[in-house]
Amino acid sequence: MSSALKHTPLHAVHLESGAKMVDFGGWDMPVAYGSQLEEHHAVRKDAGMFDVSHMLNVDIDGPDAERYLQHLLANDVAKLSVPGKALYSCMLNEDGGVMDDLIVYFFASDQWRVVVNAGTAEKDVAWMNKVAQSQGFNVGVTPRRDLAMVAVQGPAARERVWAARPAWEVATHALAPFTGAFVDDDILVARTGYTGEDGFEIVLPATQVVVLWQDLVQQGVRPCGLGARDTLRLEAGMNLYGQEMDEQVNPLISGLAWTVSLKDPDRQFIGRKALESTPADRTLVGIKLLERGVMRGHMKLRTSKGEGELTSGSMSPTMGVSIGVARVPVGVAPGEQVEVEIRGKWLPAEVVKMPFVRNGKVIA
Repeated sequence: MSSALKHTPLHAVHLESGAKMVDFGGWDMPVAYGSQLEEHHAVRKDAGMFDVSHMLNVDIDGPDAERYLQHLLANDVAKLSVPGKALYSCMLNEDGGVMDDLIVYFFASDQWRVVVNAGTAEKDVAWMNKVAQSQGFNVGVTPRRDLAMVAVQGPAARERVWAARPAWEVATHALAPFTGAFVDDDILVARTGYTGEDGFEIVLPATQVVVLWQDLVQQGVRPCGLGARDTLRLEAGMNLYGQEMDEQVNPLISGLAWTVSLKDPDRQFIGRKALESTPADRTLVGIKLLERGVMRGHMKLRTSKGEGELTSGSMSPTMGVSIGVARVPVGVAPGEQVEVEIRGKWLPAEVVKMPFVRNGKVIA
């Protein structure tokens, strides 16, 4: 293992727990603690938790914060007016390519927070600073590497968190999905996640995360690695940066048109002109394999409208078949039969509406 890999504040706990570690975006992260399958099912049926401290919380504050974020992001933060409410958005380059997908939180007109992906964090912060300075916005962009983050997910997740931290229940019991609340000066509990299940994402000082993790284990929350996180997010039909989208790909061909707000003609966000001048000729769809085999990213597809390519693929632990996400020509619709090339053979598959699984139930 390279000594250059970064460690989260929970790194030693992962090693003590016997986790298998992998390089993920330059971070030494747990892929599984034993059975990836059992970790996946724990989240679908009970409660599991993930160390997501490699992701970066960035505070955006100052008198121009809202105007700045309206220019920086493809979605419109003016939709946020209730403190703690969050919004999912892409941050684009001038060509309309996705620099990152992120969550932005509104706390006050001059106080916001964005949560960015681990592998793009340094690039994102440099871009945010460049945009602020070049456009003359009066904002502060403050990376919060002093914070850690734990995602507790599953039908029993919220109750387990309250059992470990009873004092938090008052502030978080009535939280609507995609909303967060500060339960202490620097502890944010948000009803968000990346698994298709209910739960909390907890942001807290790095100095406090080991004790929280251990207390959650005591309450029966199962530690889960990035392996289960990937199969869970795939079943939930959620994009993964670097697979479904990147700087070469715009959100309109990545199933993310719903995150691009074009309503206000005066809001000239970065990448808008490029999106408006490039009609989408491809789209993302869900794929279910109809024979034995496992689909993976970059496998070729044949459709009635032309060729496509899988962006993600895996065996679905919940469904017992292989599922994937594919970029295909516009017009390919749920219910259609397609073919996937696996090891030189073309196998039958079906286009399905995503998500595949939501709140523990198969819906594809």
